[in-house]
Amino acid sequence: MKYNSFVVFGLGKFGQAVADKLIESGADVMVVDNDEDIVEAYSAKATASIEADLTDPAAIKALGISNIECAVVAMGMSLESSIMCTMISKECGVKWVVAKASNERMGAVLSKIGADEVVYPEEESGVRTARGLLSGNFLEYFEVSNDICLIEMLPKDKWVGKSLRELNLRKKYGVNVVGLKDGVVNEYVDPDIPLKANVPLLMLIHKKNISKLDKNIVL
Repeated sequence: MKYNSFVVFGLGKFGQAVADKLIESGADVMVVDNDEDIVEAYSAKATASIEADLTDPAAIKALGISNIECAVVAMGMSLESSIMCTMISKECGVKWVVAKASNERMGAVLSKIGADEVVYPEEESGVRTARGLLSGNFLEYFEVSNDICLIEMLPKDKWVGKSLRELNLRKKYGVNVVGLKDGVVNEYVDPDIPLKANVPLLMLIHKKNISKLDKNIVL
């Protein structure tokens, strides 16, 4: 579901990354943190930038978030403030609450008190890094569903100079090439243009076929 208004609680590295991307997309974004300097830095670019004690229920309620569609609870390391922001967001009627957790126990607590989605950024980043180290060709890996993933990878040496029509990757590896990343993502891929060694492919693939691309990685 697409949301247009957001509140981001906590402006650490993760919170700032989320807020910056949302602001860049043109969404209405309120940011809240207890650090005066960080709040001031966002005052010119966020819809609202507020300094508040995120462990204080009254202070969170006073923010007036009842009309906001999605809340991002981005503290991760502070269980008390994460619990308060999650609970108050749901009490105020926020439709969807995404909460960052540093471990599974914290994630279970946040789900229990109302978080609609719990994310583990450090863990997910670690998994992507490990997969990247296992294969020099894999640049990025994203799970689209329980079975399907999107992979960004450089063409294998034996693919370079050949077209997708010649290679027939769908038949051999069970992948669908959905784009090329030549500086920008080009979603139109001419099946008759030879592949370049330095231009990554974006491919949808079923997890069971990952090992066909790289025997070092089995999901």
